[in-house]
Amino acid sequence: MAPATFTHYPSAQTTFQPPLIANENAFLGDIATSEPLDPTAPISAGFYRLEKGTPLVYEYTYHEMKIIVDGEFEISDETGKKVHAKKGDVFYFEKGSKITFTTETFGLGFYVGQRKKDTA
Repeated sequence: MAPATFTHYPSAQTTFQPPLIANENAFLGDIATSEPLDPTAPISAGFYRLEKGTPLVYEYTYHEMKIIVDGEFEISDETGKKVHAKKGDVFYFEKGSKITFTTETFGLGFYVGQRKKDTA
């Protein structure tokens, strides 16, 4: 059996263009997944970009971690918690949480979610 290795995605933050997923301004795309190696408990990772415009309301059906890598977001939930998120901030979104994302400029986040590829 060959030893396990790693996969490198050079300059992914600047070269990967996530597809439009909602409204006119919300883009999300997976760049990596463990699904082929672990189909029972996969994780998927990629980028989420929101441009100024319509807020995105998203209900998580899986657990996710996100780090803001550029720009800014206003992130709020149904409990009334609200954060002005900026580069370097890290978030954990619990399965079942309903989150609203908005921005006055743009925001870019890198996420890892406990789900199969392209099922966000």
